[in-house]
Amino acid sequence: MIRVFIVDDHPVVIEGIHSLLQNVNGIEWAGHAMNAASCLGFFVNNMADIVLMDISMPGMDGVELCAVMKEKYPGVFILGLSTFNQGLYIKKMMENGASGYILKNSSKEDLIAAIHAVKDGNIFFSGEVGQALADYQKYSKSALPVLTPREKEVLELIAEGYTNPQIAEKIFLSPFTVDSHRKNLLAKLNVKNTATLIKLAVENKLI
Repeated sequence: MIRVFIVDDHPVVIEGIHSLLQNVNGIEWAGHAMNAASCLGFFVNNMADIVLMDISMPGMDGVELCAVMKEKYPGVFILGLSTFNQGLYIKKMMENGASGYILKNSSKEDLIAAIHAVKDGNIFFSGEVGQALADYQKYSKSALPVLTPREKEVLELIAEGYTNPQIAEKIFLSPFTVDSHRKNLLAKLNVKNTATLIKLAVENKLI
């Protein structure tokens, strides 16, 4: 039996995947968690063969959790689980030890195939994930991602030292939307903090 565990912050996703797998021969439901802390807590006294790991979660996200899990439990196989078919996220998950990446809109057959493939030591990408990764790697070697006019506007204000609420007031957006733009900029340009973001933007004449 292949014991499968899922960590995702959306109950409907957990219930849906549980429903898909509950009557599949050779696959056993090990349990679920809704955040990184609960996932790590489960593995203190329990074990699973495969973890279906959501990429986007509050607190520690799936990319970071993947690295932690592979360091603590190298024998556990991890499948990235996401709605995002974006090369950057796929690349980061694979660099942190994931054995594959499957989209949340994948078919039951794809999900089962992914579980068996990674358990056998293979890499599995659902749908167009493999092509998205290849395109990203090709693109990232040649140029920086193209920023939207709004992203450039937010980036310039960040560089000038404005806070999220100040930027929001200045360009008539909600602080939540500004924070989303800031996070998207960090992800797009593959940097971890605002200081590095500004440095990269200046060096590459983005502002």
